[in-house]
Amino acid sequence: MSLPPARLMLKPAQLRLIQQIAEHGQLQLAAETVGMTQPAASRMLAEIENQVGAQLFLRQPKGMEPTEIGRAVLRRARVILREMFSMAADVRALREGFGGSLRVGAVTGPAVGYLVTAIREIKQTAPDADITVDVMPSRELLGHLAAGEMDFVLARILPEFDSQDFNILPMRDEKVSFLVRSSHPLCRSSSVTLTELAGQEWVMQSRGAPIREAALAAFADVGLAEPRNIVNSPSLLLTIAYLAQCDAVAPMSEEVAELLIRPPVGAGFAVLQVPHEIRVSPYYLLDLKRRPLSPLAMRLREKLVALSRSPVREAHA
Repeated sequence: MSLPPARLMLKPAQLRLIQQIAEHGQLQLAAETVGMTQPAASRMLAEIENQVGAQLFLRQPKGMEPTEIGRAVLRRARVILREMFSMAADVRALREGFGGSLRVGAVTGPAVGYLVTAIREIKQTAPDADITVDVMPSRELLGHLAAGEMDFVLARILPEFDSQDFNILPMRDEKVSFLVRSSHPLCRSSSVTLTELAGQEWVMQSRGAPIREAALAAFADVGLAEPRNIVNSPSLLLTIAYLAQCDAVAPMSEEVAELLIRPPVGAGFAVLQVPHEIRVSPYYLLDLKRRPLSPLAMRLREKLVALSRSPVREAHA
């Protein structure tokens, strides 16, 4: 007949005491280490041995030595105490924002302009933090945020979403740059007019994308028709590959253009100089009111706030 499984439930304080007795070999020293009087430690050891049903230590002239059963209990006690220490460290890291997982999203400009820098700063002190970043249009970002699938996003507010659902931090607008390969003929000009650009080949985001709409509005503002020779693609990678092979022009955020033309990337591109600035409507840092941010998300959000040099403001009625 098999024996029923033993139910031995020792408390962390009891495990720490027997670990210290084994380490010091003296009950008095072990008691001092765990913050107990010797009589209290003696009573606790008697209780432990009563629960185990066997003597854990032999009282020798040179000190206390674990019995065979004592050594077996100590092996398990050390494992349990290590796990409890690790658990405490994990909880502390999560509570203080140095651990855990986080998913955020951004449109391309702020992803390059703010988010990369903020995440790098977080990672310097929290290398184990699991951070996922999605770069996509505002409509998709807001859909993921509203569904609770992202912690926060850097995006524009669209009319089909109820802004009352979000905490809203205004960030900044985006400046549109016209990117070309550095051998493009127009690079030799100190200033390029929209009239000169109208007849060029273009690579643009799809209809409705803020940067594309801002670029096309600039042509309309000076009475010019929209460029006709356009390749449509939301992919930044395809845009870069296309520009590298021909004399096309691509409107994109200033942050992305600067990344591509300056060291250390220096990818062989240039920005055309146009006489008037073209700007896109502002984007915002958005998170759900009904879903409190984790400590890690709060740390990253605070980094972004500091980078934007804007006060945190909540959305009100």
